[in-house]
Amino acid sequence: MYDIIHRSQMRALILFSLSLLLAVQSSAQSKILFEERASLEAVRLSAVSSKSEFKNPLKRLKKDADKALALPLLSVLDKTQTPPSGDKHDYMSLARYYWPDPLKPDGLPYISRDGEVNPEISGITDRDNFEKMYNAAHTLGLAYYFTSDEQYARKAVLLIRTWFLDPATRMNPNLNFGQGIKGKDAGRPSGLIETREIGLIPDAVALLAGSKEWTDEDQKGLVKWFDAYLRWLKESPIGSSEAASTNNHGVWYDVQAAAVALFVGKDDLARTILEEAKSKRIDKQIEPDGAQPRELARTLSKHYVRFNLEGLFRLASLGRRAGVDLWGYQSGDGRSIIKAVEWVVPYVEGKKKWTQQQIKEFKWSEFYPIFFQAGVVYGDASFSQCAARLAPEGSVSDRIHLVVGNK
Repeated sequence: MYDIIHRSQMRALILFSLSLLLAVQSSAQSKILFEERASLEAVRLSAVSSKSEFKNPLKRLKKDADKALALPLLSVLDKTQTPPSGDKHDYMSLARYYWPDPLKPDGLPYISRDGEVNPEISGITDRDNFEKMYNAAHTLGLAYYFTSDEQYARKAVLLIRTWFLDPATRMNPNLNFGQGIKGKDAGRPSGLIETREIGLIPDAVALLAGSKEWTDEDQKGLVKWFDAYLRWLKESPIGSSEAASTNNHGVWYDVQAAAVALFVGKDDLARTILEEAKSKRIDKQIEPDGAQPRELARTLSKHYVRFNLEGLFRLASLGRRAGVDLWGYQSGDGRSIIKAVEWVVPYVEGKKKWTQQQIKEFKWSEFYPIFFQAGVVYGDASFSQCAARLAPEGSVSDRIHLVVGNK
């Protein structure tokens, strides 16, 4: 697999989206509405200084962007398989935790082995290609924002056009065949977890503001595609079922639905989704003491506790843009995002032992971006101290310092 960035960098990249909200305009570019625009502008100005604390993160970002320049143009047409629809423009993937049934001669239907990834999933390229594409496009957009180097904008635009706009290669705006189970389902609601980062594409476009590469026609075409995808999210049986999910899948559904709604100018819909997240997500997924029982029940419990927090952070950031306070929300019995972060602290500090299942190695440093962001948002020194304690090697060069480290 062609790695554009490491997983830790991916999480930092995701957190960058916490600093952005897109509003569609009639011009060729979408306007970026920064949470603290002056702060990010200050980072951009300061980053060019040889004495700047942002010198190393910028150097690393440019290195990542240079790698992204070498990425081939990717599309759903690259896969050798054809979806049940007969149209290769439809996205297609296999359920990652499903395996052949050893008790059946043909292994069908496949059965669940939670937390154990079936290597067969790599045989269909859409999932990997989509991930490579959006990470590269966003990395290139961010590099252009900080450097004004048109080569980064040019490649980002080509990647986006190929995946979403070119009639010969574009993906159809649906996920009817995501995470299929052999012998059982051609596609499932759970497949939507694979497009949870689709909001990084509008972010990438907004970061290209000022570049001649992204045109009015491109903008209109992308808005049209995302509007169609939003209709599918809201109206299809698969989308509706995923929206009803009560674990991390429901949170990440809301993240992409709210982000897409904001991008296409449906702010009222976005506000409704985010307002309902108080009762549908925070109240139902976080206990008064901060525990996340649905994630703790998984065989990769540490991973899923962090993963759900990432989604909640994204929702809270979108909420701030839409005028819905999820960062500060607390239910009558104390359920809140900050409580969920606080719940993890004693485990990081070694004061409590993790007793839930974790069948694969997990490094606490994966919580670094969570605590770093929480320290900034809540102004809580204990969170910042946890981030410092967890800081992985090379963290001073992590791009998170470009996007939230100066707030």
